[in-house]
Amino acid sequence: MRFLPTPAERRAALWLGAAAVLVLAAGFGLRDPWPADEPRFVLVAKQMIESGDWWFPRRGSELYPDKPPVYFWLLALAYLAMGSWRWSFLLPSLLAALGTLWLTFDLGRRLWGARAGLWAAAAVLAAPAFVYQAKRAQIDPTLVFLTTLGLYGILRHLLLGPAWRWFAGGCFAAGVGVVTKGVGFLPLLVLLPFVVLRWRGWPGLVARATGDGWRWAAGLGAFLLAMLLWFVPVVLQALYDGDAQHRAYLDEILFRQTATRYLDPWHHHEPVWYFLEVIALFWAPFALLLPWLLRPWREAFAARDPRVVLPLAWALLVLAFFSASAGKRDMYILPALPALALAAAPYLDALAQRTGVRRAVLGYTILLAGVLFAGGIAALVAEPRFAQRIVEQRGLGAEQVWLWGMLAAVGGIGLAAAAWWRVAGALRGGAVLLVALWLGWGFVVHPLLDRENSARGVMEDARALAGPDTPIGLLGWKEQNLLQALGPVREFGFCKADDDLDCHARQRARALAWLAEDASGRVLFVRRMDAHACFDFAPPHGSPVGTANRREWWLLRAGAVTPACSAPPEAAGGP
Repeated sequence: MRFLPTPAERRAALWLGAAAVLVLAAGFGLRDPWPADEPRFVLVAKQMIESGDWWFPRRGSELYPDKPPVYFWLLALAYLAMGSWRWSFLLPSLLAALGTLWLTFDLGRRLWGARAGLWAAAAVLAAPAFVYQAKRAQIDPTLVFLTTLGLYGILRHLLLGPAWRWFAGGCFAAGVGVVTKGVGFLPLLVLLPFVVLRWRGWPGLVARATGDGWRWAAGLGAFLLAMLLWFVPVVLQALYDGDAQHRAYLDEILFRQTATRYLDPWHHHEPVWYFLEVIALFWAPFALLLPWLLRPWREAFAARDPRVVLPLAWALLVLAFFSASAGKRDMYILPALPALALAAAPYLDALAQRTGVRRAVLGYTILLAGVLFAGGIAALVAEPRFAQRIVEQRGLGAEQVWLWGMLAAVGGIGLAAAAWWRVAGALRGGAVLLVALWLGWGFVVHPLLDRENSARGVMEDARALAGPDTPIGLLGWKEQNLLQALGPVREFGFCKADDDLDCHARQRARALAWLAEDASGRVLFVRRMDAHACFDFAPPHGSPVGTANRREWWLLRAGAVTPACSAPPEAAGGP
């Protein structure tokens, strides 16, 4: 097996690496965190730095037990390295995505040669789901990197070993994945098909050796060690510091946010076939090749080739694991994408030469480019309903022309590429379209929508209306409001759901008690919603600030408080 790339393969690797950096980094530093998750995670990391408490994450004044702290640590370290949240909050996702591509390439190179490794990495990069997540400050890109690293280390041992250090390292990475997001244990599932294949006597697997039992146990010990490095300090503090909030945090993150969330999820309910739709729509154009891959995969199984069957079996196990839960989101199965690309790697070069495959990719390019072009032109000249809705929701004015112009330009580039290369160069045409789309997303959409999406604009306007030194109380707030707040602010607890009227009543009671302490020198920043309809929003006591994230915000002074806003005295207690 030839591991070292030829000069042509080295040039192809450089082109692929340059394309990856260009696509993934486009728009870096041109926006602040956007909902739903980004402001929450950045706020948690920011408060870690400010408070010095790195073990118990907080959202405002309350503990945040929904996720383990590893990703928040990465965000905080990125800020300490860069000195700017705008220039640091996307850095962990960017580095994780590049690391995932490298691991996919390198394992493919070691299994089948450099050209196959390049095809595997290119298949991952071509999937819109991968790039979209990589351009967001969410936990999933880091989780994908850690699961890919775990799978990489374990497969280096199972298929190319014995390599016990890689096995232990892969297990350790899986443990770190668990304290990043609970499902980080997924790489260990590859041991299930491995045991079956070795029991069936398949060749190409690491051989049995007398006395290896302790080495297998050491790998699993490395998995536990990675978790214990977080678990032990947190448990000791929660049990012995006497803080009831810390005990509640421990119960929530160890049970409700893991097993309960999987077995009895309370949101994101989808049918069992949901992830098949995700793969078809958001893993294309790679997903278009799956029908052509079925035959070589069957042949690999018949030939008992574990290099194909193990990563493929693991990807199917991941799909089955998440499909079994009623709660589903499109990014849940993203860790399976690199493994699926690795299972396809030895066949992608040959499939790319087939006319049927190229026609499918050409059709995909024409369809996607046509939709973008038609949508952009329609929005520029006719103001269709979808364009009106986007303009209203995102608070766009005359600058909307840049958005529609970008869509039309990207669609036009895709159609021109399809016409120029046609069937013979369909893969090039598809690549040009996807690169143009992500460049447009980063360099046009990021700065264009940032003021509204990040809530930076509405918080700047609120400070201008209130005055530079007037304390502002946040009522009905979202994480982006506290993150982007300027000057002195106060919050009164966080309500996750708009229809949690009891929570909003408690929050309001605390806010009114705070406001009454200095009625002439304080104001409330209030979200206009049913839970706070008791306020009198009319001038002179109420002043509209603006909209952000499809929500309407007002500044209210003490005169806006009506008798209907009163709450039981006990509700005014602090969080």
